[in-house]
Amino acid sequence: MKIDKQTVLELYRTMTRLREFEMKIQELYRSGVLPGFVHLYVGEEAVAAGVCANLSKTDMVWSTHRGHGHALAKGVPGRQVMAELWGKATGCSAGRGGSMHMYAPGCGFMGTNGIVGSGITMSAGGALSAQLRKSGQVTVCFFGDGASNSGSFYEGLNLASVWNLPVVYVCENNLYATEMSLERATKSLDIAARAAIFKMPGVTVDGSDARRVYEAAGEAISRARKDGGPTLIECKTYRFHGHHEGDPGTHYRSKEEIESWKKRDPIKALRESSMAEKVAGADEFDAIDRETQAWLEDAVEFGRVSPEPDPETALDFVW
Repeated sequence: MKIDKQTVLELYRTMTRLREFEMKIQELYRSGVLPGFVHLYVGEEAVAAGVCANLSKTDMVWSTHRGHGHALAKGVPGRQVMAELWGKATGCSAGRGGSMHMYAPGCGFMGTNGIVGSGITMSAGGALSAQLRKSGQVTVCFFGDGASNSGSFYEGLNLASVWNLPVVYVCENNLYATEMSLERATKSLDIAARAAIFKMPGVTVDGSDARRVYEAAGEAISRARKDGGPTLIECKTYRFHGHHEGDPGTHYRSKEEIESWKKRDPIKALRESSMAEKVAGADEFDAIDRETQAWLEDAVEFGRVSPEPDPETALDFVW
């Protein structure tokens, strides 16, 4: 698949927004401004950007506890994500969801989730709904390497295979489930190979290469949209920071390992390779950098000045 200049610049724009947003969240959280608990997506931006660039607004995405990047890449406005993290009434979940339970169905974003692996079975349900309604929607489910050893992984993928559901499972293999390395958790290190159990395609891709992720996801999403059934994509990626904000991430990972992955920074890699191939110039990337800063400042100010939820609405949305 040949990726044109516009797509390259859009991938760069999305990744830059995700990176700058998360770095600002880290700053605000450390200053005591933001409530709750956050898991940063820094280093993994190419996965969300590459996958979601292939989706329409009505396609559905199920996320994880590390989901700000998925929300933004799927099109949830930065203002609404920021306000939700701030616990404000203008957030995408009216301040009720916070980091791990934000939800924006109008954008096809079916929620972050603090329960590891739970999105795998829920996304199968969403895909079944699309299939029965003949809506043409494709469902994407993001999950980590830790979730690949959960029962829901086998149950969800089996169901998707049996019913030939229009769902793409994207494993963001960042090598660690909290502090547990994949090598200590399983002998089956090739997660994509597990797709063979369910007789569905299994693809392994460099999760630091936005273009390769875009290509792999594009093929899988197109196949699902044409009634070709599910696909499992394993993206080899890495979180630059600890598991959650407050975890330095250094007592279970070596400095050398962290630095080796930082040298593969997906944003820097896309910019440098695109310039070397004369796909786009430095001035175009610089313009996106400036635009991103303005976008971020607007989102922060919106979150800061937005009102707190009215206590009188506490029972709204309660069933």
